[in-house]
Parts: sequence; C-alpha cells; structure tokens
Amino acid sequence: MFQFKEVKYKEILDLPDLYINFGITVLLGASGSGKSTILKMLNKMISPTQGTILYQGKNLKDLSSVEHRRNVTMLSQNPTMFEGNIRDNLTIGLEFQGKEIPDESELAEILKQVQLKKELSESVLNLSGGEKQRLALGRLLLLDPQVYLLDEPSSALDDNTEEIIIQMITEHVKKRDKSVIMVTHSKNIAEKYADEILQIGHGRVLNRR
Repeated sequence: MFQFKEVKYKEILDLPDLYINFGITVLLGASGSGKSTILKMLNKMISPTQGTILYQGKNLKDLSSVEHRRNVTMLSQNPTMFEGNIRDNLTIGLEFQGKEIPDESELAEILKQVQLKKELSESVLNLSGGEKQRLALGRLLLLDPQVYLLDEPSSALDDNTEEIIIQMITEHVKKRDKSVIMVTHSKNIAEKYADEILQIGHGRVLNRR
C-alpha cells in the first residue's frame, strides 16, 4: 500500500526501506520516536526532506493533496472542532466534499458507535477532550476513506472506553475492506488488534511483527 524509499525527514526519521501493507498496522513506540511524523507524511501534511513515498505504486508528490486526503484521512491527537453544534461538526467533512448529508437517525447511530451520549443540537463548547476526540472519530467514520490514519485515537479516553472504541474501529474497517494505520503507546491495544506492529524508535523501524 505505502512504500518508503530512502526516506528521511530532517533529523527525525530515517526510513530507507519500509512497506506498509493493507489491513491494520500499528506504529508502537515512545513519544518523540517519529510515529506521528510518519502519519503526517502519509497524509501529505509534510513532505520528506529526502527520498520517495509511494501510495499504491504512485509517488505521493504527484498526487493531488485534496484527492489524496479524501482517500487517506487523518485523525490527529487533538482534532479540530468547528463553530456550531455536534451535528455541524459531524457533517462538515461531508459538506466540504459535496456528499449527501445523512438523516438524523444515521447521525445518532454514529454517535452511538463512538460512545458519545450527547444530543446533535448540543454545542461543541460543552465537550471534554475525550468527547471531542470521539466526535472527530464519528466525522471520520462518515467520510469513510480507504485508509484511516489515527494518531492516538483513544489518548483522552479511560481504559474501558478505549477498548470499546478501538474494537469498533477495527471491526468497522475490516467489514468494509478498509485499512488503518494507527499510532499508540499501548502494547495491549497493538497486540490485540493489529495485523502488523511496527516498533518505532529514534526515527527508525526497530522491528516488525
């Protein structure tokens, strides 16, 4: 799916030869190891200072950033909230892409999936960090990209909610034949849900299993 060829990014990453397969891949490692930087490069938020990244055999730099991000969509650790209520924030991505907006019952079902027990009319100003994270995840589920890039998607959640959310995500993408590349610090989450684990340290892949 993604292939890195002699890729470097400043003094942060050195990835001479890396292939990320379809399925559920977890990037595991300590803070500052380069995991989030890898996601940002996959999403074309930043470009390598050296080398080439291919997506399905095509050079990322030759692909339209807008079109690429519709297929390969990122959920950051501190997701953006937009002015308005929960409904507005759920549907804004669909509006940007000119897609049909689901009805109230479908939106309510998305909130149920992400364990967000709120009304669609409630202001996002009332949400905690974990609730904002789940709302942004709901927005991502509605967009339904081919590849989900998830940067610590459960960092603001308690252990029980984390387990529910990660299980839901993995079941959702497998059912739809999608892929996930997820950053986490949790060895338990990685070992339980990943098809492949890449251990990242000091900007390099230390091992894969």
